[in-house]
Amino acid sequence: MTQGERRTPARRTVLGAAGATVLGASTALTAGTGTARAADQRTSGAAHGHGRGYRSLPVPTVIGHRGASGYRPEHTLGSYRLALDLGAHVIEQDLVPTKDGHLVCRHENDITATTDVADHPEFASRKTTKTIDGTALTGWFTEDFTLAELKTLRAKERIPGTRQENTLYDGRWTVPTFEEVLRWAEDEGRRRGREVWLHVETKHPTYFRSLGLGLEERLAKQLRRYGRHRANSPVFLQSFEPSSIQRLAELVDAPGVVLLSGANSRPWDFVQAGDPRTVADLVTPKGLRWIASYARGIGPTLDLVIPKDASGRLGDPTTLVRDAHAEGLILHPYTHRNENSFLPADFRRGTDPTAYGDAFGSLKRYLETGIDGIFADNPDTALLAAADLGTRG
Repeated sequence: MTQGERRTPARRTVLGAAGATVLGASTALTAGTGTARAADQRTSGAAHGHGRGYRSLPVPTVIGHRGASGYRPEHTLGSYRLALDLGAHVIEQDLVPTKDGHLVCRHENDITATTDVADHPEFASRKTTKTIDGTALTGWFTEDFTLAELKTLRAKERIPGTRQENTLYDGRWTVPTFEEVLRWAEDEGRRRGREVWLHVETKHPTYFRSLGLGLEERLAKQLRRYGRHRANSPVFLQSFEPSSIQRLAELVDAPGVVLLSGANSRPWDFVQAGDPRTVADLVTPKGLRWIASYARGIGPTLDLVIPKDASGRLGDPTTLVRDAHAEGLILHPYTHRNENSFLPADFRRGTDPTAYGDAFGSLKRYLETGIDGIFADNPDTALLAAADLGTRG
């Protein structure tokens, strides 16, 4: 099998992934260890959660990270559509603003690596160096372009050295606005006969507010326009800055998720406000209780769920899953990818960093902790791993 064949989801894979969406998993934990009692708590008959809104989603929930970014250039309608075709339960969008205040879907406001902007001589003078959340970056930035100008660019693969097959799709799609995605989700929902769930992140909200381009009010306005502002609406709102989720909680009732990076890091809004707390403080029972006062979940890095040792191998799970569940919070950790370079050392296979490793093995370890969902660049792989957990338990 060639590398290209391996990474293109075949019809059988798509059908298998779609079938996996009917399977779920318990989140019961062994006290003190954070390890799920998968063997006696999971059944192949488990399907969806309970009630309406996010509690009705299958558990574990598979979130298409920037769409199906393992197979298509991220944050394009092609990537989002493929993620749905593969069976993802929720599709992620990252939002940044244009100069004239439109919300567009890009992982970062620096579009150097994700568009063909460098090939446009008319924008050569826009290349600049900026400091974003304390980091100096040189490139082209969405806030320096009007939407009309941004629409003259074409999206491309962000990491072509790792995902060479994805470069086949360079130039096929433009940068989508969030409003285009909302309309697309409505159309897909009618066509597929089910709600299309979105997982929407505000990127660098403190930075953009300092430019007069506050994200939360613009996002809330569009959510209300499309009826996704209610507590049971098919949308999650997420941010690495807790104050952004607090602000959104005052504007809409849609469930908020606080994203959590490395244990020693500090959210940028904390840095700006002089708040000395780190992520390590936020994942304590006290910190989780504070988050639960305004959010419905957390999105921790996978290392906060199962740390790696000095060799990069997975260690023992922390108590984060148990502690978060005790406060009524769901957990949607990020991000699982199939390539060796992204996998824990004990699940890498061979010496090629771009080749796939034992993705199912690593997913099994993470899902057994009782997490409620996972962000995945390869949604079909995550869905099949979730199915394995249900049928083998």
